[in-house]
This record gives sequence, C-alpha cells and structure tokens, in this order.
Amino acid sequence: MEKWISVSIGLIVSSVALYLFVRKSKDVKVPVDIQNFGMFLPPAIFVGLYNLLQKKSFEIPLLYLAIIGFAAFFFSWLGNIASLKALKKAPNPGYSLVISKSYVLMTSILSVWIFGSSLTMKAIIAIVLIVAFSTMIIIDKRKNHDVKDNSWIWLTFGAFLAWSFLALTLKHLTNQGLESTVILFYLMLFVSVLISVQLALKRSKVQLKKNYLPLFLSMGIASTFFNLFIILGYQYAPNPGYINAANAGSIALVTIFSALLFKDELNPKKVFGVLGVIGSLVLLFI
Repeated sequence: MEKWISVSIGLIVSSVALYLFVRKSKDVKVPVDIQNFGMFLPPAIFVGLYNLLQKKSFEIPLLYLAIIGFAAFFFSWLGNIASLKALKKAPNPGYSLVISKSYVLMTSILSVWIFGSSLTMKAIIAIVLIVAFSTMIIIDKRKNHDVKDNSWIWLTFGAFLAWSFLALTLKHLTNQGLESTVILFYLMLFVSVLISVQLALKRSKVQLKKNYLPLFLSMGIASTFFNLFIILGYQYAPNPGYINAANAGSIALVTIFSALLFKDELNPKKVFGVLGVIGSLVLLFI
C-alpha cells in the first residue's frame, strides 16, 4: 500500500474521531470557544513535546516562519471564523459547507500547475464524485426563510480560498524539506495565540471546567493526529487534492456514527450519499 493511502486512512479515522468528540461536546454544553481552543492548543503542546523528545530542531529559516505565521492568521484562523459565520448566516448551513469543502477541486488543479503534481482522470472523477455525494449528505431540509443578508456568500468564498491556500502553503513548506511536525507545531502554536488574544479582547469569561477536561483532551489528541496526517499527506501524496478529498470524504463515516451514537437523522438520501462517497474513496485509492 502506498504511503499516501495509509496516511489518508489515518486521516479519515482521526477526522471521524475529532468530529464525534465535537458533536459530543455540543450535547454536554462545552462552549464553542473551548472546543476551538481544544483543536489547537493541545496539538501544539503534544507535537512540541514530541519534537523535544525526538530532539528535532525548532530552528527554521525566518522566511518560512513568517510564511507559517501568515498562513496561521489569514488561512487557518480567519478562514475558520469566516466559515463559522457563514454557517450561521446561510439560508441552509449545508449550502455554505458544500461550497467551502469544494476547495479540494481548486487545490487539485492548482497543484498540477504550481508543483507539477500528477492528476489522473480516475482521480478527477473520484474527487468530483466525492464532492457531489457529499452534497447529498450535508444539505438538509432546514431553511431560514426571508434571509436578506447575503454576506454568507462572501464569507463562504473567503473560507474556500483560505483553506485552498492553506493546503497549497503546507504543500510548499513540505516540499522545502521542513520537518512536518515542526511545521505543525508552529502552525498550531500561532493559531492558539491568536485565539487567546481573541478571547482576551472579547473579555471572555469562558473557563476550562473540570467536566470539560476529558473532551478537551480527547479533541486535542484527535486533532493532533488529524493535522499530522494532513501535513504528512501533503508530503507523500501525488497531489494534495487527494488528501483533501479523503478529508471531505470522512463526512460519510461521521454521518453514520453520529446516527448510531447520537441518533442524528439518517434518511435514504443521506445513506445513498454515504455509499456514494465510500465508493468514490475506493475509486481514488485503487
């Protein structure tokens, strides 16, 4: 089995675990700010400790450090904010999520031009099918009528571009021979600092209570592996779009397990979408 396929499978498993922990957090009323922090701060600590134990150097050229800082601010942090706001304002949250998740198409095409990555016709068909079948899973029947604020479109487009350029930036950095875990450490650290500043400016009174701690750490561990597999995938895959497609496809398993564990809706349309995504992933991997 090729390395990128093994990494993609690890990515899917950790993605499912992460979003199920996030789903559980909503049930036990863990504040969104704590959830967000849990997805960035623990990975920075865990990966930092790993680098120390492995005696990996934290020294990287200033230019690359500046690139990571730029990506953390504009692509990771602001992209996440844009996505969350778009989900709240969209007439149907699924509309926004489908558009932003479609960044896999952009990164697949641009990587051919920028990095000379390969992109076979089979992979193109698989990626398009993953996006198409994901649409059936994500878009639901909820609709807020009389929505006059169309800013969700621009916010969604902003998230789409942010995640596209984050993927391309990480691919560029791994191509320069930088250690994946060192890149990940600085990215997580910078975003954690940005979230801390945001909370301080908001004068947030959100506290990490003892009953939040198990889920906080669980999300942190899952997020650590999730992000590690993503950045390793960019290093090993013929095209970073393949890894982004696996990431998008993980929503199929999240949907199934959310129905089994939390009794979330799983109607025939979603089942068909799940089966379609799984089949499309198999097509991508073979």
